[in-house]
Amino acid sequence: MNSLKTVKKAINGCKKSFGKVIEEHKVTLYRVSRTILSDDQDSADAIQETILNAYEGIGKLREPCYFKTWLIRILINECNQIHRKRKNIIPIEQLGETSTEEQGFKELEVMELFTSLPSTESQLLKLYYIEDLSVADLALLYETSENTIKTRLRRTREKLRRILFQSEEAELWINGNNN
Repeated sequence: MNSLKTVKKAINGCKKSFGKVIEEHKVTLYRVSRTILSDDQDSADAIQETILNAYEGIGKLREPCYFKTWLIRILINECNQIHRKRKNIIPIEQLGETSTEEQGFKELEVMELFTSLPSTESQLLKLYYIEDLSVADLALLYETSENTIKTRLRRTREKLRRILFQSEEAELWINGNNN
């Protein structure tokens, strides 16, 4: 719980402690921002604004144990604001270019599936499966109950299954007609 002590010191105005807790969460901040935003520069902007807003508002944080959730919530709001401003849409063809061919196809398929969902559902799945946030953390983040998060995750997974089943049926139909 050394981190909790550091957060408490940061709440009390210790700049060094604030820097330490931000340093502890920098990888998470980057990953979450890249989950929402497609551009490194946009992610850097969102992280910078998040750190600034967190620094200015840390005195208002009532529960130090929720620092990470609070910080991620600020980040998600910043990312959504940047996304709305820039409306960055990357063509699917560009998503797999930086990885190996096989990984590119898998990443492309997953990203294509995510883009077939509404952004709120896609974001929830990315935070749960890719960023490994717990149901409890997601409930705090979305300011709802854990059961609501579990239900949303289940419904979104079911929706993905339907999408996959429909695309597989279409592929079988197309391949079957070509023979």
